[in-house]
Amino acid sequence: MNGDGQLQTSFSNGYACEMICKKRDDYLEWPEYFMAVAFLSAQRSKDPNSQVGACIVNSEKKIVGIGYNGMPNGCSDDLLPWTRTADNKLNTKYPYVCHAELNAIMNKNSADVKGCSIYVALFPCNECAKLIIQAGIKEVIFMSDKYHDTPEMMAARRLFDLAGILYRKFKPKCSKITIDFDSINSKPSQKPL
Repeated sequence: MNGDGQLQTSFSNGYACEMICKKRDDYLEWPEYFMAVAFLSAQRSKDPNSQVGACIVNSEKKIVGIGYNGMPNGCSDDLLPWTRTADNKLNTKYPYVCHAELNAIMNKNSADVKGCSIYVALFPCNECAKLIIQAGIKEVIFMSDKYHDTPEMMAARRLFDLAGILYRKFKPKCSKITIDFDSINSKPSQKPL
């Protein structure tokens, strides 16, 4: 074994293969992984203004629900408005769109989400806060709180505080994660003897 934690083995074909005996140091830690899943799911949103994702995780670090903001099932997102402002509220997205938290709870793959944590790109609104509380989720980890001073977010924090739901801003260890679909095609290193 060399000093890098690698074991060198020789083969009859004239190549030496270094067997890795030490784990990678640059892997994603659990919190970054779960927030990245929330951000990746947000890429499914067709909302031209806000793409938000959510990822629900149980105490065993297993994902039990994923969601993103979009129109309800069976309702054509081509026939409903995506605008944020209009003279008539019925001509905006707000009466129609389902938030990421709602979809993650409804898309759960377990009997319930009691005691789970939810990773969300954006701090939940008061309506989602009610759903989170009623579902039994115990912790909210959010990336952005850009609407902090709006009545909906103030109400959400009040509800979380009263219900004993923990909430905290996510502090990433890196600002960007790259998904390289070609990396799977790279071959392990082989060195000639």
